[in-house]
Amino acid sequence: MKKQFVIVSALALSFVSTNLLAQKKETQKEKVETLDEVVVTATKFSLKKENTGKVITKITPEQLKQNAGKNVIEILNTVVGIDVRGVNSNASEPRSIYIRGGRSRQVLVLIDGVPVTDQSAINQEFDLRLLAVSQIESIEILKGASSTLYGSGAATAVINIILKKASKDKISGSFETSFGTNKTANLKSENSSDNNQNVSINGTLGKFNFLGTFNISKVDGMSAAKSKTNAVFGEDGFYSKNALVKLGYKVNDNISVETFLNYDEFDYSFDAGAFADSNVNIGNQNQFRFGIKPQFKYNNGQLYVLASVNEVKRGLDQFNSFAKTLDNYQFNGRSLNVDLVNKYEFSEKIQLITGVNYQEHTNQTVTPFATIDKLVANFNTIDPYASIVYVSDYGLSVNVGGRLNIHNVYGNHLVYDGNLAYQALKKDDISLKLIASYSTAFIAPSLYQLYDGFAGNIDLKPESNKTIEAGFEAKYQDWIYFDAVYFNRKEEDAIIYDNTTFKYGNGSSDANGFEVSTKITPTDYLVFNGSYTLIDRDKFEGADDYIASNKLVAGVDITALENTFFNLTYRNVGERTIFDRWGSFGTAGIDVILPSYQVLDLSANYKLLDETVTFFGAVTNILNEDYDDVLGFSTRGRNYKIGVRLQF
Repeated sequence: MKKQFVIVSALALSFVSTNLLAQKKETQKEKVETLDEVVVTATKFSLKKENTGKVITKITPEQLKQNAGKNVIEILNTVVGIDVRGVNSNASEPRSIYIRGGRSRQVLVLIDGVPVTDQSAINQEFDLRLLAVSQIESIEILKGASSTLYGSGAATAVINIILKKASKDKISGSFETSFGTNKTANLKSENSSDNNQNVSINGTLGKFNFLGTFNISKVDGMSAAKSKTNAVFGEDGFYSKNALVKLGYKVNDNISVETFLNYDEFDYSFDAGAFADSNVNIGNQNQFRFGIKPQFKYNNGQLYVLASVNEVKRGLDQFNSFAKTLDNYQFNGRSLNVDLVNKYEFSEKIQLITGVNYQEHTNQTVTPFATIDKLVANFNTIDPYASIVYVSDYGLSVNVGGRLNIHNVYGNHLVYDGNLAYQALKKDDISLKLIASYSTAFIAPSLYQLYDGFAGNIDLKPESNKTIEAGFEAKYQDWIYFDAVYFNRKEEDAIIYDNTTFKYGNGSSDANGFEVSTKITPTDYLVFNGSYTLIDRDKFEGADDYIASNKLVAGVDITALENTFFNLTYRNVGERTIFDRWGSFGTAGIDVILPSYQVLDLSANYKLLDETVTFFGAVTNILNEDYDDVLGFSTRGRNYKIGVRLQF
């Protein structure tokens, strides 16, 4: 209670003192999130946000700069409706993205519109630790079921990570370096254990443009597992390298070609499990992606082909406590994706989006216990889809569409969606947009779930999801924005692990709740942000759900000093329930309740020489809260980071 009082008091004093120091300027200030913001994820083409009935959050380039020093997962964790399991764990531990009470398998990650999955993983989920923020231009999060446009996995949300593009200058670039600590609340060390460097060079020479970035990170200083005794566990490190090359050629105003080549790798050490140390377990993961995107614009239309190959390789050396051996595991997943997309505008009011998507996936896994052969563990899909967008003159926008998934293993599956947006009020000072949508989605069983020699089940059905959303977005003048949305999701044939048969099977689960967020700008240098998510699920799927029913995020941005930015962010995550099936943490068959926790973070940056040089710094978990993010594993306490970015 004392810490909560300190947090609330700090935010209140910040608000009062700032209002005592200045009055709201008459000149135009930085606007809050506007309803005419342009997004691409809603239709695969540029569309004003006011013309879609789907819930979309956009993390802008400016916001990414303001979050210098953070990784992708930490930035996503502040978005309403999103909670990242393990966000504050040691860097060597995997993270899971939970959106609206769903699991990671129900979230589809795109990179520049290309679906990225790890076909060697149990749930095909993509590891966001493979990405460097320095490569990213912006991020769009499309909530709700979106399989009509994006296929399997787009059940609770689509996260579209849009990478940077070449500047229009002949040549430009940047260099960034940062150093920080990485420790728990109980460690006293102030050593530099979190180090990052990245460099970027890009430009445009006539019709040719190019971009190249390279990033290297090293994080150590703390153990992945938590010690319950006075024993000191060894440090578990995380070392990553990221390289990206993008090339483009503009033949003329109507024809252009883009290509990309991306390599990401990280090495890490990990512990034996909850409260269990290990000094021999190590792992490596790498990703190789390349692709090409030719585009053609014609009268009233636009056509492109997006073809890519994505390969993820993972290797583990893990100590076997029963056999007393160091076992080796090798996983290799490969995906081919080809998407032919066309947009035709019949008029300014009506546009038709059609496409055909082909995917091919394989899994090659070799472990001491079983082998999954890619000659058997493979599947392909071919999906025709279509979507119609109608934008009226009187504020009504309609989007309806459907997709037929033709899967060579489990057959055909039809999904469809429809959403409405209505500008009930739009004046100079006030606007009100009403939204509603009904959408379906599916999740294809993974190759592991189908073909694993022990847990696999070839008779698995695809998971089906149906989502209803309704809400509104409102804005008053340029200083207050508020939105609220209710969602209800029903899952049928949910793909779950059955602890009685020790195989994957189909179950069911429903979830509903609401999200609210606001942005208030009382002066031209003060912005308040707030969001709250409530989730109600009828049942959990297993022992490791870690899904909080309540999450509150509040923050204040201050730019009172010229070229200076301050942010104070408070997060409160509610209780989470873990079913202790085997008695690992107490009595078998009893729920373990993890208490709610709260974290207060501070970040700042200062620009000089016309933004050529930016100094930035951050203090995370200012109050040094000692809590459990994932039971049995360490959580980061108060940590510091400083850095500099040079733009040339």
